[in-house]
Amino acid sequence: MYTNRRNFLKTAGLAAAAFPSIIPARALGQNAPSKQITLGCIGMGGQGMKYNMQPFMTHDDCRVVAVCDVFLSRAKRAQGIVHEAYQNKDCKAYQDFREILVDPSIDAVCISTPDHWHVPMALMALDAGKHVFCEKPTQSIYEGGQLVEAFAKSDRVFQAGIEDRSAAHFHKMVEWVKNGAIGQLERVDVVMPKGNDVAKDEPAAVPEDLDWNLWQGPAEYHEYSPQRTRGMSWRQIGIYSKGTILDIGTHLVDTAQLGVNDPDGCPVEVSGSGYIPAGRLTDVPTEYDLNYRYGNGVEMNVRNGEGVVWDPKSCVLKFTGSQGWIQRDGFYSGLEASDPQILRIRYSAEETRHWPLPPREHRNFLDAIQSGKTPVYPPEDLHQMCTTLFMGVHCIELGRKLKWNPAKEEYKGDQEANQLRFTPPARDWANA
Repeated sequence: MYTNRRNFLKTAGLAAAAFPSIIPARALGQNAPSKQITLGCIGMGGQGMKYNMQPFMTHDDCRVVAVCDVFLSRAKRAQGIVHEAYQNKDCKAYQDFREILVDPSIDAVCISTPDHWHVPMALMALDAGKHVFCEKPTQSIYEGGQLVEAFAKSDRVFQAGIEDRSAAHFHKMVEWVKNGAIGQLERVDVVMPKGNDVAKDEPAAVPEDLDWNLWQGPAEYHEYSPQRTRGMSWRQIGIYSKGTILDIGTHLVDTAQLGVNDPDGCPVEVSGSGYIPAGRLTDVPTEYDLNYRYGNGVEMNVRNGEGVVWDPKSCVLKFTGSQGWIQRDGFYSGLEASDPQILRIRYSAEETRHWPLPPREHRNFLDAIQSGKTPVYPPEDLHQMCTTLFMGVHCIELGRKLKWNPAKEEYKGDQEANQLRFTPPARDWANA
């Protein structure tokens, strides 16, 4: 689907000689005078700047040397933050991410764009020899498989930008479940917010500082309107994202799936119902009630609560076993259990069946680059988790139960459902 990405890097018209002759840290090894990993940040919205770029800047072995956003004013604002933090004037600000990819002095990129750009941009960065830290989710099941295959053949590191595996509360829930504190796991309940119903709006003049062609990238072309780039609205438009199920689900359902601990990684069946608005800009499920079954017999229900979009109070995760349950209401609340004594159980390193609590995702990414070890959230895990969530979206779109073959990564006996695994052919945005 993205077979042109190598040629695209070669024909971008951006000569490497135009960049300062900085030797990348990866070329210097342990004898480098500075072992800092040079980082280019792409996408300078709230997530990209506050939750990715600035955390990376707190680590002494990382140096942000370039920032980029299709809204040039955002890139300039991020550049100012970097200069103030480092007390220098060396950070480059770009509108076109390709300028970061062809810069040989940059070791790694941080991708914080809308969802439809995640995998295409990550693959282009890999072709350019960069390590990749990328926000979630993928835009299709097929894209996830592409990501796994590409990085498996490389020596570059991919880390998905999901923080929950390093969150102590979620980590302890999984540890208690895996170690049998609630007996044999039988069921998981996940409650998340509703999606936002975005009304259609009229085409408008493209803002002067926006490269609208680059914002759309591989997605189907549409005239610009403010709703398409504003806040959470683009998450409810299918050609850019698949809605709240994929957005919030990549947090809570990931933790749920870790607790389920099925060898296949994702369910074998999904059924349920949902609601997709008609005649609106929103064309993805905004309401949902989905029932999954895993190969090991565990069942999971994923449904919406009453809150809308990103409402932490409408997020619930509950594990129920043969001897009790544990639950967390909201992202910022404590834990509850059928027996409070469960919450006091501690396991030694020799006893536990779960991995140790890892550092935050940014620190883990830098450590993986330096050590060569697999990060806490590699492409395989992102792919399996997104597959689960896409199964739910496809179930709602088709209005029927779907059965999944994890080994073949396809739906059983359902040609129409199998077509939904793929992203539509990419628009030729490079020549637009």
